[in-house]
Amino acid sequence: QVQLVESGGGLVQPGGSLRLSCAASGKIFGINRMGWYRQAPGKERDLVAIIPSGDSINYADSVKGRFTISRDNGKNTVDLQMNSLKPEDTGVYYCNYHTIFGGDYWGQGTQVTVSS
Repeated sequence: QVQLVESGGGLVQPGGSLRLSCAASGKIFGINRMGWYRQAPGKERDLVAIIPSGDSINYADSVKGRFTISRDNGKNTVDLQMNSLKPEDTGVYYCNYHTIFGGDYWGQGTQVTVSS
């Protein structure tokens, strides 16, 4: 079973930066959408950013201008550059791959904590 593995989380002060990365443990065919989601304590999992193949990138309003999502189709990886981090960005960040065959893959999550 192919799994997604996130890396790059951690503790950072407000105003700081982190870069999250996601890679698959094996080959996934037909990926058409990659994305990042986050789940704050006591809340539901929400979209942070998605990058479809060929369409425009979408960001949650709360991260526009601060976060940048990028993908490497050759390596099947997706990154999330997070700048000007705020305490409200704290949560568990999950990457997601969606395929043209209806496949939906999730990582195990990586903790991001923004605190002074």
